[in-house]
This record gives sequence, structure tokens and C-alpha cells, in this order.
Amino acid sequence: MITEDILAKEFIRVVENYYPQLGELLDGCYVKVITCYWGRPPKRLQYIGIYCSAEILTYVQAKKDVLREVADNMGLVQVVFLNASRLLRDPMSKLKQAHPRLWLDLHWVAT
Repeated sequence: MITEDILAKEFIRVVENYYPQLGELLDGCYVKVITCYWGRPPKRLQYIGIYCSAEILTYVQAKKDVLREVADNMGLVQVVFLNASRLLRDPMSKLKQAHPRLWLDLHWVAT
């Protein structure tokens, strides 16, 4: 089974090869494959989470159809766009305790 990190890197590689300008935008983002289980019996679903700063988010969201097509061709369910700056400022967020590495990476993206 392909790990989530390898799948995220492959997603970025495909985007960079076929859509170089969009690949440059993703250089300023954190791309992660997120796995969830849904339904009865639980079905494993994977989707792409793209964490961006507020400045880049609108440009990346403008290309959502292309990103969703790439994700669909890779067997991923959806692409979700998240504002890294807003997530880091959220006082109720438990991200720092639950996923410290992701929290540090998001600080890099937000600056």
C-alpha cells in the first residue's frame, strides 16, 4: 500500500510536470494526503489537503478544477483548500499538540 507521504509527493510531481505554473504555486503550500473512514461499514477515503497562506489561497483555488482532475485520476476523492494562517491563529486548535510537525510546516507556509 502506498503511504500518504509518497502519494502527496506523486501528486505534486504530476502537477509540476503537466501544469508548471500551478506547480510553482504549490511550492508555497503544504500538500498532505488525508485519510478518513466513512459509512457503515467504514470505507477508507483519501483526499488531498492543500494548506496555503491567505495570499496564495485565492490563486490556488482558481485552479481547483485542474487539481481535482489530477486527484481523481490518482484515485483520491477530493481536494480541500485550507488557510494555514487562519488555522494557526485559531485559539481552539489542538494542532500543535496533536501534530507538532504539521504545525511547524504550516508556520513555514504562512510566512
